[in-house]
Amino acid sequence: AFGGCTGLTTINIPDSVTSLDQSAFHNCTSLTSVTIGSGCTTIGSTCFGNCGNISTFTCKATTPPTLGVTVFGDTTVGVIYVPAQSVNAYKSANRWSDYSSIIQAIPS
Repeated sequence: AFGGCTGLTTINIPDSVTSLDQSAFHNCTSLTSVTIGSGCTTIGSTCFGNCGNISTFTCKATTPPTLGVTVFGDTTVGVIYVPAQSVNAYKSANRWSDYSSIIQAIPS
């Protein structure tokens, strides 16, 4: 949908969106901030692949969305913020666990 939009720096996905398709934001090389609403249940493969450096990635879903393969392939992510009550669930969830060292509670 937005793949290759090199001018895109911030994404705010509303709570009503339940799924992010494969490669939806692939090659958005200027992307630095992503916020995904509470309704998201699936993030497709390479959705945020080759996006350079995403400094903050916030996912408001209390249940960790299912992640496709290499969602963040060739992308550096500084910190992943999730709901405080869900930090441990994210840290142990399939594929999210690969990022457990950078998963933190959403600052209040």
